[in-house]
Amino acid sequence: MDFDDQLRRYFGNDDMTAIAPAALAEGVERIRVDLGLETDRNRRFALWALLHILGNAPDLDVAFKDEADRNAARNFMDLLAADQG
Repeated sequence: MDFDDQLRRYFGNDDMTAIAPAALAEGVERIRVDLGLETDRNRRFALWALLHILGNAPDLDVAFKDEADRNAARNFMDLLAADQG
């Protein structure tokens, strides 16, 4: 899953600064629905990561049944935090 492709798919634009607040809210809701329906672990993780970046990710215990996936998500959050710090 390419980040820019996902932005175009869910928000109709790959420029985050050009996405209207209403379009952002609608896109986030579509991602959350897709996350709930997705069965592929890698795709679920990518959708969850996009939601995390947007500040709308569900809790890890809700998003991931497998402990390894939750640990991978924690590592992802730590990497993002380290990059921003």
